[in-house]
Amino acid sequence: MAYLPVAFILAGMTAYTVLAGADFGAGLWTLLAVGSSADARRIRDEARHAMGPVWEANHVWLVFVLVVAWTAYPVAYGSITSTLAAPLLIAAIGIIFRGAAYALRGVADSSRFAEYLFALASVLTPFALGTAIGAIAVGRVPVGNAAGNLVTSWLNPASVLIGALAVAFSGYLAAVYLAADSLRQSKRGGGADGAYGDGGDGSLASAFRRRALAAGLVSGALALAGLLVMRHSGLNLTHGVALALVVVSGVAGLATMALCWWRRFGLARVTAALAVAAVVVGWAAGQAPRFLPGMTVVQAAASRSTLVALIIAVIGGAVVLIPSLALLFSLYLRGRLDTPEQHLAVEVGAAGAGASGRDWRGQVRSGVPDGAIGVAAGEGEGGGEGGGEGGGEGGGGVGADGGVAIGGEVGGGVAVDGSAVLMSGARMRVWGGAAVVGLVAGAGLLVFADATWAHLLGVACLVVCAVSVFGLAAPNDA
Repeated sequence: MAYLPVAFILAGMTAYTVLAGADFGAGLWTLLAVGSSADARRIRDEARHAMGPVWEANHVWLVFVLVVAWTAYPVAYGSITSTLAAPLLIAAIGIIFRGAAYALRGVADSSRFAEYLFALASVLTPFALGTAIGAIAVGRVPVGNAAGNLVTSWLNPASVLIGALAVAFSGYLAAVYLAADSLRQSKRGGGADGAYGDGGDGSLASAFRRRALAAGLVSGALALAGLLVMRHSGLNLTHGVALALVVVSGVAGLATMALCWWRRFGLARVTAALAVAAVVVGWAAGQAPRFLPGMTVVQAAASRSTLVALIIAVIGGAVVLIPSLALLFSLYLRGRLDTPEQHLAVEVGAAGAGASGRDWRGQVRSGVPDGAIGVAAGEGEGGGEGGGEGGGEGGGGVGADGGVAIGGEVGGGVAVDGSAVLMSGARMRVWGGAAVVGLVAGAGLLVFADATWAHLLGVACLVVCAVSVFGLAAPNDA
């Protein structure tokens, strides 16, 4: 039973590496897509678009890993988080800054700064997490509260190499996934240059294909170097189950390279994920049964009653979580979560291909004539009409309330009412006020009160807060 939570932790780490790792890799390619050329801008836009529906959901796995480790192996967890406080803090700050920058990019005047912040945080976070994993793998985390060196425990050759490998794996996964997504959008009908999409010519998929091949070579070289460095540092991955998983990773990696070369990106996504997952599981197999130096998994485990309660909780949560995430990713892979603006970009790009101009922010958008995206005050139909008028002869218009129109000669002024996207001010004040009051009251009652009834009331207040947040996020017609 002591090993079952380890299986849960490995499953969560694998899912986080394969899914959130690709999101971090999207930030890497955003960072490397320097310049103001159309190709660089399309790469940045596609990277941001592709991760939009799922990037927050992927962090569920990190929370899951931390909670299971904390509950099932409390002493080991305390030793790890105290000795590796620095890289874990860096990773946490990176995740926070990355989320804030992602939300602000494109809606703030400093969107370029936000884009760079997002990209840098996307590289720093997997590197910090990788160094922490490397420190555990080579036995740099002794048992005890901050018993290891707070600097050299994670800043050593083996840990730094694992951190670099984590960044390389992230870029590798992202490039394969983005190539598949770009090809899907290209087959759907193309997209306007400068919007999300491929322009219908497959050039964006080819750009990510080249990056996938390059990242695959770098990842393979680092992984081979890692085998030698880790063996020298005390972790031998060249025998038993660990060796078998290393072979699986190598074969899957070569298959991914071949599939990318043949442009079979759908299958390449599966083999790329398998290659990275095999590395994660292989590390655990090579380290078993040691958890930390001088402590086995059995010795680190909590009491039997705690483990039983944890296993029941995980199974119960999985009944809800796994189908929900499966539905989310199935909708995403089928393109059902693409936003209306992306579909509009496809239509405008097809109608105005070859032209170029500037949108309402003054940014150059090839395929969209000057002023093709207009802004007008008003609600519902008025916003749509205003957008159409702003579009002039060029094409699409977007009203200030979210109303969208294809204006002028392109679309004949047909408007799509945006009233379902933005809510009225009165409704926002009601839901927003309820959310704030519920959060403050709930947190206050749970933290400062001792009575059971106060704690129950605090939980109820937090439920009100959660419901109010969903109310804020729901469209008007929901």
